[in-house]
Amino acid sequence: MLFRRRKGLSVLWLMVLSLCSCATYNNRIQSYYASIMQGNYHKADKELEANKLLKAGRNKPLYMLEKGRLAHLQGAYDTSNYFFNEFDRMMEEQGRNPADVAVGLLVNPMMQQYKPEPFERIMIHYFKALNYLYLNQPDEAIVEARRITLQNQQIGDNVGNKDKRYSKDAFSLMLQGLIYETSGDVNNAFIAYRNSAEVYLRDTSGQKYYGVELPMQLKKDVLRTAYQNGFTDELMRFERLFGMKYKHAKPADGGELVVFFENGMAPVKEQQDFFFSLTKGLSGFYFVDSGGNEIPFDASMSFGEDSNLGSLNTLHVAFPKFVARPLVYHSIRISGGLDTLKAEKVEDITSLAQAIQKQRFAKEMSASLSRLAVKKAAQYVVKGKEGAKNKELREGLSSLIDIYAAASEKADTRNWQTLPSEIYYVRLPLKKGENKVEINLNGKQGQSENKSFTVNGSGGLVFLNYASLK
Repeated sequence: MLFRRRKGLSVLWLMVLSLCSCATYNNRIQSYYASIMQGNYHKADKELEANKLLKAGRNKPLYMLEKGRLAHLQGAYDTSNYFFNEFDRMMEEQGRNPADVAVGLLVNPMMQQYKPEPFERIMIHYFKALNYLYLNQPDEAIVEARRITLQNQQIGDNVGNKDKRYSKDAFSLMLQGLIYETSGDVNNAFIAYRNSAEVYLRDTSGQKYYGVELPMQLKKDVLRTAYQNGFTDELMRFERLFGMKYKHAKPADGGELVVFFENGMAPVKEQQDFFFSLTKGLSGFYFVDSGGNEIPFDASMSFGEDSNLGSLNTLHVAFPKFVARPLVYHSIRISGGLDTLKAEKVEDITSLAQAIQKQRFAKEMSASLSRLAVKKAAQYVVKGKEGAKNKELREGLSSLIDIYAAASEKADTRNWQTLPSEIYYVRLPLKKGENKVEINLNGKQGQSENKSFTVNGSGGLVFLNYASLK
């Protein structure tokens, strides 16, 4: 009996030590990201394959996202879509494993299978659509356009008070319009452009939509496609909303080049620590911290007869926060074809990520506090009442559970970090035949980067995306 008690204590100690010794997610993938930032994609791929953390079952979705992004950067578009499709398959099966849910409740969310952020799901459609267009598979690109609608509906279904929360992604709807326009479907292109513009216009406070102003090019696309469809009422309505009159112009003989510039890298997640105290008010118990955050206590939580809510007076919560990475470039100019234009920002993933996290703080903090309450409840049950049998063993196990709870309280710092921090775009008119196009990047500290491309103007829309992951 004594041997079994000691064995049980030893196992729990090993669990505690393993949790304490684990390096953070960010630390364990630094070499991979360093290679990405240096543009050494071949080396980055080798490091990705050798990284056991990313290939672990719970992190496999992130592995698929990183492989898909890396293949896209290398121009292996078919391979890129293979990995993104594997990610989609994994997402269809997510949530069906009760053990995965339990480990998130009893240990911490970082031990669960990775759940992507809503904007990460949106960005998969962006890369997959471009992959299909580059592979000359327009029908598959149209499928991605339709999935954008479904993805936006799913985002909206998962939030309340949609007027003040991220419930539709303006950039993805604009991309949807471009895909439809590529196939000659001007009617659906107008609908997508209109829907995108209305997301921007929904914010009546005059603030930017998650760090982005309504692009001038999008205004032009809404007016142009309304005119092309003969939607006179819609044309007049948006002329009033935009404060500009539509002027019909003959399209360029060579068509247009749509350039997407992917600037920098997405924010990383770091851990921040909160200390909550349990307070009883008129409507029941609630948690409060020094910063004034008030989180209601989940009254449905059962602690058993031996539990004491008064013992939950202080709880330490590890919570993730998005931290922006500095950007090198702040001005992007595209020249060639028939014009020289300054690119407009159309997506700010860093601002979006930080805003979404702020919006759902109370809900996720409540889940974290409930998780800690479960751990504490287990400690009280093990400890037992005063005068309970095996007091020494019970107190020892109770102490270890307390240490285990503290050691396992870690924030989930995982995220898809090779996403761009920002995306800019421009539509450049082309002449018929060969066009030399140059992308000029400039930073506030005098940094510069130039990249040249040759594009064939065939009369339709041509796409090009370029990334600077510095």
